[in-house]
Amino acid sequence: MDTPSRARLLSILVENHPGVLQRVASMIRRRGFNIDSLSVGETDDPTVSRMTITVHVGKQQATQATKQVAKLIDVIEVDDITEDRVVAHEMLLVKLQAPIHKRRELLDIIDIYRGRVVDVAHHSLIAEVCGSEGKITNFIDLVRPFGIRELARSGTVALLRGDEVRLRLLDAQPGDGELAVQPTGTAGDMTGAV
Repeated sequence: MDTPSRARLLSILVENHPGVLQRVASMIRRRGFNIDSLSVGETDDPTVSRMTITVHVGKQQATQATKQVAKLIDVIEVDDITEDRVVAHEMLLVKLQAPIHKRRELLDIIDIYRGRVVDVAHHSLIAEVCGSEGKITNFIDLVRPFGIRELARSGTVALLRGDEVRLRLLDAQPGDGELAVQPTGTAGDMTGAV
């Protein structure tokens, strides 16, 4: 029997080619899972991207999905990091009503959440806040009474805490055309890592 559905965090390393995001998202969709958040960007190696996907599924379903995604072309490694100690953050940009008589109160809330103002206009401002999903949600709830004009929220990005590295890319010899992959290591033995 599968465990109850909950938010699961999948970290996926893929080759940085057009169409990879669509193939991975389609595979997850075909399994009948809704993607709650998805973020993707280059790693320190421009030929490799890291995708972080949050889905609400049981553990057994997540295991099946990761096995299917791992079989896709251009996928280097898939890891369910839900149970691990991770740093998982989102970024929020929100344009808020900011009339002069309420601006100080709004700035105090942004400061409490360690956010920053990135744009100011006569009657509005744009705040940037980074942190956990819960922190972002709480911030939105607090500033909603001021009036939200626009909101953009990134997907979660996550890395394992501490020295552990689940996957590292080793230097490929010039002309190889292939990525050398070594699973599970520690930051202390990163010789030859890209």
